Amino acid sequence: MIAPASLRGRSQRELAAVMASGHRFDPDAAAGWIYRGTSLGLPALVERLAWVKFAKAFHREPSGVRGWNLRIEQDALDRPWRPKLRAGRPVTFGAFDVVDDHAGIVLDYRGERGPLRALRDPLVALDDRADVLFGRSLVAIAGRTFATPSYFLLERDVPVAEVRPR
Repeated sequence: MIAPASLRGRSQRELAAVMASGHRFDPDAAAGWIYRGTSLGLPALVERLAWVKFAKAFHREPSGVRGWNLRIEQDALDRPWRPKLRAGRPVTFGAFDVVDDHAGIVLDYRGERGPLRALRDPLVALDDRADVLFGRSLVAIAGRTFATPSYFLLERDVPVAEVRPR
């Protein structure tokens, strides 16, 4: 198991090597689970404006696997992942479809409104059970895809308790 702290501060080249060491996985292996997420590769200023800790939920539907992001309280990485709440409910954002295409598994945010709709996150497994996933954020603009400095680690956590409506 890779500890998120061991990946913090790694160079873009080192993070790219971790991504390259991963392999394709069956999206159904992630369905029904929430994964703890750790942002990697972002400049410190961007981390302060955004987040380091987040979560992604994956859910199986008749049309395929889809998911969404959850905002997490931003405390130390060795503290439990606790969802931010609004009116007693977890704050969710960024719905995505899990697409298995010729390039591999991609989280596709095209169904979202606003700037998130340009995100495409290729995702690989770092183990045989898809308990540990590793991804990178790309931005699709005018038919071209551009890399961002953002990588992330996902670790299987708890079953999805409530499905976010589309």
